[in-house]
Amino acid sequence: MLTSTTARHVHVEHVMGTAVSFDVRDVPDDPTAAIAAAVEDLRAVDRRFSTYRCESEIRRMRHEQLRAEDAHPDVRDVLDRCEELRAFSGGAFDHRPAAGLLDPSAYVKGWAVGRAATILQDAGLDRFCITGGGDVITRGGDWQVGIQHPLHRDAICAVVPAGDLAIATSGAYERGDHVRDHRTGRAPSAVLSVTVCGPDLGTADALSTAAFAMDADGPAWTAGLDGYEAMTILRDGTVLCTPAFPTQDDGGLQ
Repeated sequence: MLTSTTARHVHVEHVMGTAVSFDVRDVPDDPTAAIAAAVEDLRAVDRRFSTYRCESEIRRMRHEQLRAEDAHPDVRDVLDRCEELRAFSGGAFDHRPAAGLLDPSAYVKGWAVGRAATILQDAGLDRFCITGGGDVITRGGDWQVGIQHPLHRDAICAVVPAGDLAIATSGAYERGDHVRDHRTGRAPSAVLSVTVCGPDLGTADALSTAAFAMDADGPAWTAGLDGYEAMTILRDGTVLCTPAFPTQDDGGLQ
């Protein structure tokens, strides 16, 4: 059992198609059970929302084998929130991106990691960081979160000081050219990545996807977000931040 008040516990799990890492600090007791519960919840989310698993509710809804009103309450809640975000972004975030096929993944990943954070907090853990596929959520203490360089996977381009914060980054480096500008049908060409931070990780994830999809129009849109801040890296290396974005690096892309 871990007994030191300065003890650290790190766990990495491959789930939802990515590596999710847990870094728990100042643990008075062994946090293994809490982390295991969080991982099991992530796996349950994957079983329900996966666009690849034939038995998932999302796949069954795609094939009209399951009606929305008969879906799990989590599915209904997520789809309702996705519709709100689609309307808010003018269609830049869209949970039916390809030929109208249902795919809430750009919201679900952050939402699921946020649920994992709640499970750890409910278990009495108050200082930790969870990362998964470009999404980060921190609780307690003074964390330093590195934002991945959009051109070099082994480098960072900025550091965000974080206490209780959700941070999501969208860019072509994570899943290739999977995001399309809904107005043109083409992948963004003027923007390399968009990072959004704020209180809710699912929302930050969706907003970063929307801003990235807006391409050159994204920075102006993020400037009007309420409660969320953004950093956009343009193709020419210019870094544009909203006024309160908490980065320690305000220079050009190195």
